[in-house]
Amino acid sequence: MDKIKIEYQYFEGCPNSKKLMENLQDAISDFKDKVSINYILIEDNETALKIGFRGSPTLLINGEDFEGLESPAEPGLNCRIYKNGIPSASDIKNKLITILQKK
Repeated sequence: MDKIKIEYQYFEGCPNSKKLMENLQDAISDFKDKVSINYILIEDNETALKIGFRGSPTLLINGEDFEGLESPAEPGLNCRIYKNGIPSASDIKNKLITILQKK
């Protein structure tokens, strides 16, 4: 079975990055053999533009944004606002369970 691919995009200095990273680590603790994580530090606007950065922190699961947000027309080094707040560990875990049940 293919692993679930998680991409965590962030930049240093965004106040929510650390909390979402902690939530992500907590969420995947039961799924270590089922997921692969790639941490991507966005250091400049050129990189943000190249990857279509949605803001820090961004969580992509199998290439899909956690909230389904499309890449912005003008990506840049911005902090991200989640409409329901930063995804909790249980939010992330539930999404992973849903994906695994579909496989």
